[in-house]
Amino acid sequence: MENLNLNISNYNLHTIFGAHIKIKKEIVGTQFTVFAPNAKKVSVVGNFNHWNFDKNPMTRISAQGIWSLFIPNILQGEIYKYKILTKENQLIIKSDPFAFFSQIRPHTSSIVYDIFNDFLWSDDKWIKKRELRNIYKSPISIYEIHLGSWKKNDTCFLNYREIAKFLIPYLLELNFTHVEFLPLTEHPLDDSWGYQGVSYFSITSRYGSPQDFKYLINELHLAEIGVILDWVPGHFCKDSHGLYHFDGKPLFEYTNNTLKENPLWGTANFNLKNNFVKNFLISNLIFLFETFHIDGVRVDAVSNLIYLEYEKEKTGLTNELGSDTNLDAINFLKEMNEAIFKRYSTPLIIAEEATSWPSVTKPTYMGGLGFNFKWNMGWMNDILKYMSLSPKDKVNSSNLLTFSLMYSFNENFILPLSHDEVVHEKKSLLDKMYGTYIEKFDSLRMFYGFMFAHPGKKLIFMGGEIGQFVEWRFYEELEWKLLKFPQHDSIKTYLSHLNLFYKNESALWENDFSSEGFQWINHQAHKNKVITFIRKGEHKNNFLIIVCNFTTNQYVNHCIGIPRMTKYIEVFNSDKDIYGGNNCLNNEIILPLNKEIDNQPFSISINVAPLSTIFFKPIFLKEE
Repeated sequence: MENLNLNISNYNLHTIFGAHIKIKKEIVGTQFTVFAPNAKKVSVVGNFNHWNFDKNPMTRISAQGIWSLFIPNILQGEIYKYKILTKENQLIIKSDPFAFFSQIRPHTSSIVYDIFNDFLWSDDKWIKKRELRNIYKSPISIYEIHLGSWKKNDTCFLNYREIAKFLIPYLLELNFTHVEFLPLTEHPLDDSWGYQGVSYFSITSRYGSPQDFKYLINELHLAEIGVILDWVPGHFCKDSHGLYHFDGKPLFEYTNNTLKENPLWGTANFNLKNNFVKNFLISNLIFLFETFHIDGVRVDAVSNLIYLEYEKEKTGLTNELGSDTNLDAINFLKEMNEAIFKRYSTPLIIAEEATSWPSVTKPTYMGGLGFNFKWNMGWMNDILKYMSLSPKDKVNSSNLLTFSLMYSFNENFILPLSHDEVVHEKKSLLDKMYGTYIEKFDSLRMFYGFMFAHPGKKLIFMGGEIGQFVEWRFYEELEWKLLKFPQHDSIKTYLSHLNLFYKNESALWENDFSSEGFQWINHQAHKNKVITFIRKGEHKNNFLIIVCNFTTNQYVNHCIGIPRMTKYIEVFNSDKDIYGGNNCLNNEIILPLNKEIDNQPFSISINVAPLSTIFFKPIFLKEE
């Protein structure tokens, strides 16, 4: 350890730093190791020494500033901190940046925990299946969840094990393929939803121990549900016990105040030029994959990372090339993604990137940032605005509905309906829909159908499946009582069936990222706001015709173009009565017409319910 060089790449810092239970000279104890280059003296303090600074001083074992100490008889469960004498002779007390477990807020101590030996995994089958899977040509439907407000027990947090009991059957019922947890990094303030972390190697103790969290993931994998964690490598919270000015001076953050401070969130930005900080973050990511068997991460606020003045007051801050690009962040993201893809064959590394930055999901060797998925923020903003418009305003706003297909194949997109869109007076998804009470439900079903037909993987934040009218409130559980009402229960049934239909129809996901998987039939929505298009699988006979009626008009014997002279059947319709609709269906086999419409050689005549999405499938003879 004395020869450890923190100026070169090392993504296993979690095996070196922190508190590790060891046996030395036949005595069980804990080895504490911390990086504090600007400290004059560092001690380990806790209940075991009455928080006395002089009882357990650490030894500086490297010129770079690594301090270490073995304390006999310190075992799992012991709380501790580092007390640091700065070069300015100030005494500060800090939690361990590499702590594997932490006290629940408002307490801030780190906890000795043997995280590498606390659980016996049984998800080998899932891991092997995951490694062989082509994630780009697979269905991905993600349920985004905030654990603190999904379900509560008498207003208290559920334990990870209790959550497993309720969440897994629920996800199976709704047929989601993945669950994505809002950040579970230990954080001091519930109001931050986890986005202002303080102990990156500590899964929050709000819901139990690391072992409990491993149990939840293991059970999810046994149910063949993938796990994605929200991860925040851009900035961290400035609470005094955390990373901020860790040894009396900036260590994890930039020294330059303009680069260091993040006024948008009241946080500090990680110094992504510093090799130790880069190693800290990449080690953390690898730690999450290795220790908790996660399947992927959604990297938060990538736009805030890659631009020096993203959503900040413009001061003319530029890099040495004269642009607004944060070159340190670009290099970090590339290094991070290369490190992950070198170790894992099929991770989901998802960028929340809100600008038109090119090649976010291209490999670094092709000039990209190296992610393999990106949230399609443009689609989300456009379509939600469109759905909120009156019929009159929709006439001149059809570009909001169709523009996404101009760029859908530039990146590997996930279509998100995320937590950010149902807070801060933005309204719930259901309440965003224009119209009467019933029209809102019809519109939401139609909108979900359009979303699942649109190229790209899918993500829906909790509450969207039960049609909440109120915005998400992090301090209350979802309004489960709504399921007593038919329209809300029907929305849940609808999304469950839609997810299952999506998973079973490969035309909806085999060619998500290729223009060969999509074809417009008629997108002239400004005329009657009924659009038709085709989703195509890899085989020529594997395709679906999708009809989306964004109007409150019903169309009988409505002709649409089709590409092949064969029979068709309706295979999914959002207007079924079990979904809360009026059963305006196409129950019979539909015969083709030798009549050219919509630049297609043939056509079919169908019934189209108001505010509905319908899927039609061709019927071919085997020899075809």
